[in-house]
Amino acid sequence: QVHLVESGGDSVQAGGSLRLSCAASGYRVRDYCMAWFRQVPGREREGVAGFYRQTDNTYYANSVKDRFTISRDNAKNTLYLQMNSLKPEDTGMYYCAADPLCTIVLRPNDYIYWGQGTQVTVSS
Repeated sequence: QVHLVESGGDSVQAGGSLRLSCAASGYRVRDYCMAWFRQVPGREREGVAGFYRQTDNTYYANSVKDRFTISRDNAKNTLYLQMNSLKPEDTGMYYCAADPLCTIVLRPNDYIYWGQGTQVTVSS
């Protein structure tokens, strides 16, 4: 059974950094597409960064390029998101997602497995 647990969300000042973690179980992280999404109330869930399955190919939303870095530790079966130079517009609930057969890495509808989310709040 696939299970995803996010952690690392917090409240920070603009310009600060956070690292989110997503501990996965029930499969190997490298074998699935895995991605981070974020959502704020009243808006659609947005793809932030992700890995395509069975490759080291990464994908980023334009809004986070050069600030966020996605990585994974295959031994720990964990996905990470390093977020630097945070902006107030990065505020939201961040979700980890996984799917064995995704087509578009940053499209939410391509993912079947989701974590419960971790809140990131960036104040100006």
